[in-house]
Amino acid sequence: MIKLKQAVVVEGKYDKIRLESLLDATIICTDGFAVFKDKEKQKLIRRLAEKNGILILTDSDSAGFKIRSFLGGSIPKENVKHAYIPDVLGKEKRKAEPSKEGKLGVEGMKTQALVDALEKAGVFCEEAAVKQRRVETVDLFEDGISGGENSKAKRERLLKLLDLPQRLSTSAMLDMINTFMSFDEYKAAVKRIDEDE
Repeated sequence: MIKLKQAVVVEGKYDKIRLESLLDATIICTDGFAVFKDKEKQKLIRRLAEKNGILILTDSDSAGFKIRSFLGGSIPKENVKHAYIPDVLGKEKRKAEPSKEGKLGVEGMKTQALVDALEKAGVFCEEAAVKQRRVETVDLFEDGISGGENSKAKRERLLKLLDLPQRLSTSAMLDMINTFMSFDEYKAAVKRIDEDE
């Protein structure tokens, strides 16, 4: 596993699935061109960029470059790195036909091509010397954020307090919490929403 401090922005869920086996990083999907209208996702990506920077890894076709240009233009340059996959003709195994331009996307790239792209982008970082206590699924359960009678309402209050999109799944919320805050900061946020009840 390659540990990255930056959040990685990809186009779709199959790109994310492909990278999850290779990277220890927060991976966000733009859902293709949907990101152009999704203000919540844009805000989340900007927030990730401010925290630790982002790495944009889109396909090498024209759609990928439009998404890359849109995101890169809305975030300060010092917070954005770009990784480019090579132009490789072919089609992904799950698809019946090649893409419009006939190129493989992130999901179809060989592991070495992805590692080379990351290396060229200059995003490799060292493992942190001291591992911080992460917020785990069991913490969400014990704090009533998931799996309980009023969990949905409590989770919505926590998302609002943390200024995160209300549509985040529990696992995506957990990923964001561990990206933006320490365990102690999470516990303080839970205490705040408990006091507001």
